[in-house]
Amino acid sequence: MTRGSDVDGLLGTVTNLAVLAFVVTCMAAAGLGLGLRDVVAPLRRARLITAAVVANFVVAPAVAYGLTAAIPLDRPYATGLLLLGGAAGAPFLPKLAAAANGDVALSVGLVLLLTVGSVVFMPVVLPLLIPGLSTGPWPILRPLLLTTLLPLAVGMAARARSGRVAARLLPAVGVASNISLALALALLVGLNSGAMLGTIGSGAVAVAVVFVALTLAAGYALAGPAAGTRSVVGLGTGQRNVAAAMVVATQNFADPGVVVMLLVSTLAGLIVLLAAARWFARLARDPGPDPGATVGAGPVTQEMTR
Repeated sequence: MTRGSDVDGLLGTVTNLAVLAFVVTCMAAAGLGLGLRDVVAPLRRARLITAAVVANFVVAPAVAYGLTAAIPLDRPYATGLLLLGGAAGAPFLPKLAAAANGDVALSVGLVLLLTVGSVVFMPVVLPLLIPGLSTGPWPILRPLLLTTLLPLAVGMAARARSGRVAARLLPAVGVASNISLALALALLVGLNSGAMLGTIGSGAVAVAVVFVALTLAAGYALAGPAAGTRSVVGLGTGQRNVAAAMVVATQNFADPGVVVMLLVSTLAGLIVLLAAARWFARLARDPGPDPGATVGAGPVTQEMTR
C-alpha cells in the first residue's frame, strides 16, 4: 500500500510538472510567433474585437453557467465547465484558423487579447460563479501571471529584440510544448481513466459538446458577415484556454473530477471544432450565393496569399 501510494504520489507530481511545462512552453511558443505588427493590426478592428470580447467573456461564461444550472451535473464536472467558460485565448487558434481558411492575422491578435483578458477576468468573476474557489483574486491571478502571461511576454520580447533568434527558438520550444502536452495527456488520461469512463451516463460529455457548439455558434453569429473573420471568432470562442483552466483547477481543487471534466470537454470540443474548421474551409472555397460570405472571401484570400 505504501509503495503504491508513493508511486501514485510520484506520478501525480510528474503530471503536475508536465502540465506546467506544457502551459509555459505553449505560451512561450505563442509569444515567439507573435510579432507586434501582427498583433496590433487586427486589434484596430473595433467591431470585431468587441464581438470577440462579448462572445468570450459574456456569452461563454453565461452558457456554461446556464448549462450547469439547467442540467444536474456532479459538482466537480460543473466546476470544470465553469472554469472553461471563463478561460479564453487558446494558443492553438491560429492553427484552427489556417485549417478553416480564415483570417490568420486576426486569430494571432485574438490569442494575445483573450489571454490577457482571461488573466483579468478569471480571478475576478470565477469566484462569484464557483463555490469553493478562492475568494481573493491573487491566489488565482498569481499562477496565471507566472505560467501564461509571463512566458507570452518573454516570447514576444525575444521576437521584438531579434526575429532571427526567435525563429531559431520557436521550433525547439514548439517541440517541447508538444512533448509536454503528450506526456501530460498520457498521464492525466492514465491516472484518471476510470473517472473518465465514469462520466459515461453522467451527461458530462453531452454537456461539453453542447457548450462548445453553442459558444462556437455565438462567436460566429456575433462576428459580422465576412466569412474569414466570422469563422475565426467562432472557433476562438468555442476553443477554450484549457491551459489556463488547468492551472486554476490544479491550484485550487483537490477533486480529480474537475480535471476530468476539462479533459473530457477538451477532447469532445476538439472533434466539434475540427469538423467546424473543415466546414468553414469548404465555405471559403465555395461561398455560394450568400452575399456576406462572398464579400468576406476576397479579403481573406488576399491576406492568406500575402
